[in-house]
Amino acid sequence: MLDARNVALVLEGGGMRNSYTAACIDQLLAHEVKFGWVGGVSAGASHTVNFLSGDRLRARESFITLPAHPTAGGMSSFMRGNGYFNSDFIYEQAALPNASIPFDFETFFADDTPFSISALRADTGETVSWGRGDQHNDGDLMKQVRASSTIPALMPTTIIDGVPYVDGALGDTGGLVLPNAIEAGFDKFLILATKPRNYTRPAMGSPQLVRLFNRKYPAVAEAALTRHERYNAVREQMTELERQGKAMIFYPENMMVTSTERKVRALRRNYALGMQQTMRELPRWLEFLRD
Repeated sequence: MLDARNVALVLEGGGMRNSYTAACIDQLLAHEVKFGWVGGVSAGASHTVNFLSGDRLRARESFITLPAHPTAGGMSSFMRGNGYFNSDFIYEQAALPNASIPFDFETFFADDTPFSISALRADTGETVSWGRGDQHNDGDLMKQVRASSTIPALMPTTIIDGVPYVDGALGDTGGLVLPNAIEAGFDKFLILATKPRNYTRPAMGSPQLVRLFNRKYPAVAEAALTRHERYNAVREQMTELERQGKAMIFYPENMMVTSTERKVRALRRNYALGMQQTMRELPRWLEFLRD
């Protein structure tokens, strides 16, 4: 085991772009790295729980073969009201013991690493975070991951205890949970990003359309329209921490897919490219984590 309990692992989401950083998760598991805190939202929430379950196969296949499953989504799923990504299947049914890549709940709950996943309350615009102790059963965990990953308009709103939730990337960090890790007391970070180094998130166009599509939940529209401000502010914070030597940041150099890609060949190629870059950078990570 590599003891890095003084380091927080921060995981950016990005839908199927996370097939690239799934390679990073694989190698962190291969080297048995023990972090002091792990957190992410949206697809980063999937990385979070997969990492803490210690399952390299699931960490990979969640972003390669699972999205291509006939039940996982597509336009027919969208037209039936299940969403372009069928979140009930992807996050709940696919985690069951008889599924092709079942989730290892026993290992996950036996681990004591603090974690954080969050979602946006659609009715109020409040960011809600969940960690250890916020699950009464296995189903609660996957419902929380599902809520954190619920893309407005593309997926049905996730309901937990009567409260509607959408994608945590619309929340108070803009999708980069570095502030949560700092609040948890950490000052050293490994950050796995899914956007390139020089990326700046633009403001969303067509505010009237955004508000129209989210007319049931105006708070979601406002969160979406202002997300770029929060996201870019955290990116600046990341850059400063990197300059100070407090953060090691993985920025994808050869990302080949969009967030909605579902073709296995494209996702497998993207994973392979992510693995190539991971293996180039891994020695620096390990040195940073051991320091």
